[in-house]
Amino acid sequence: MTAMPRLPALRSFPKTVDAQCYNRVRLALRRLGCPLRVFLPQLRGLEAILEDRRWLCVDRRHDDLPLLAWLDFGVAGRDAVLEPIACRIELYTWQSGLIMGPALEALDQATHEALTHSPLRPPGSPRIVDLKERRRESAGRGTRL
Repeated sequence: MTAMPRLPALRSFPKTVDAQCYNRVRLALRRLGCPLRVFLPQLRGLEAILEDRRWLCVDRRHDDLPLLAWLDFGVAGRDAVLEPIACRIELYTWQSGLIMGPALEALDQATHEALTHSPLRPPGSPRIVDLKERRRESAGRGTRL
């Protein structure tokens, strides 16, 4: 797989990415290789091509037509791993804005699944656990972590 060429965007604007999603993608790139192509099962025909500096969402049914990209991640001097990451988003088609949120959610879920079920994860090694989710679960049972 080769790096995707830069394309002219119809629209470009600043955005933030949730730290959990950004950290999972970075971990997947480190563990599973870069660039990484991820199928987004919730969005029919869409895939994400992940690189260190750009995440590109493409429509594989239309010869990998670029739909949107997250790039220019503001991580220089980053000292808080739980803070949202500033970035720039580029939209390549007029309808790309409609899938921006669902695509990022699907990407987060797909990378979580890939990391959880990765053959590169040594047997018996601890799973990645979302501590916020565990706190919410335990709060319902009256237990504290």
